Amino acid sequence: MNKAGKVYIVGLGPGGQAQLTAQVVKAIEESQVVVGYKLYVQLIEDLLAGKEVIASSMRKEIDRCQKALDLAKEGKIVSLVSSGDPGLYGMAGPVLELNNKEENPVEVEVVPGITAASMGAAVLGAPLMHDTAFISLSDLLTPWEIIEKRLHCAAEGDFVTALYNPRSKGRPFYINKARDIFLQYRKKETPVGIVRNAAREGQEKVVTTLEKMLEQEIDMLSVVIIGNSQTYIAKGKMITPRGYKL
Repeated sequence: MNKAGKVYIVGLGPGGQAQLTAQVVKAIEESQVVVGYKLYVQLIEDLLAGKEVIASSMRKEIDRCQKALDLAKEGKIVSLVSSGDPGLYGMAGPVLELNNKEENPVEVEVVPGITAASMGAAVLGAPLMHDTAFISLSDLLTPWEIIEKRLHCAAEGDFVTALYNPRSKGRPFYINKARDIFLQYRKKETPVGIVRNAAREGQEKVVTTLEKMLEQEIDMLSVVIIGNSQTYIAKGKMITPRGYKL
């Protein structure tokens, strides 16, 4: 193990300063270099004074991971930042996989962040109180056939389900297909919560039903949480019982 440098894989959560954990702030403060997608880097500008910043565009994820490792091999302390939690659709996996291929791997530490599903759930009430599935509707890295199978399994298994990347311009109808799959297993009155820009400026919340969810605005800034067979709405809040006798 190369002891000279280190890579922190940092989760910034939803992006607001109030959602940065003390561990995240400490990792960034210790780093000499911060690497990340330019939008995420902009979210922490006030923490970057005196640091080298390497920001790049979308679709450059693997390049950023390798750059962070290369800098660490030079003896630098590096924070590779991403939104949410780096271990959930983030950069933790690629960095560890790449580092595992290195002849002289560097020290890597994963610094967790608040996930979109957790933040969205807090806005909605308590929808994730029981077993939950996280499914991304993006087919950039996973074939739609596999995503579709996972949707059927989550719906049939009565999992509360958080849908990430629900609708983009390139695949506007996947959310429709996901809804139709869930209607095969869940009642049309099943509660559904949609949160856009969770914990960011312009935050919006809608609590609706499986039948009517497609009437709402859903985009890549949204997380969609579909309740299970026990989820209900009370005073505008989604609640999934854990099973306690109350």
